[in-house]
Amino acid sequence: VQLQASGGGLVQAGGSLRLSCAASGSIFAGCTLAWYRQAPGKQRDFVARVSSGGRTNYADSVKGRFTISRDNAKNTVFLQMNNLKPEDTAVYYCAAGPDWVFTKRDYTSWGQGTQVTVSS
Repeated sequence: VQLQASGGGLVQAGGSLRLSCAASGSIFAGCTLAWYRQAPGKQRDFVARVSSGGRTNYADSVKGRFTISRDNAKNTVFLQMNNLKPEDTAVYYCAAGPDWVFTKRDYTSWGQGTQVTVSS
């Protein structure tokens, strides 16, 4: 699966952005899809994921503010981000992997990243 992320940008604190990640490949529907983020000088951290069956998980820091969803007909995964905070500033990456994924090392495909900057 090849992934292409988009939708990043500059937004003020409290604002919203919607990230998209378009995938190519016939196995999209059977994959777990996830979003990770990496701030300068920090490791790449988990944000959210959605399994092939639609089960979702979120990092505690984004629960209640971010929503992950997928559209298998369009081979696209989304991340709706509301009430953004300056600490959400990072490069956001989408990833795809089998449903048994446990850590970020288990994901087999990664997008190129899209920058999200939240100003205070």
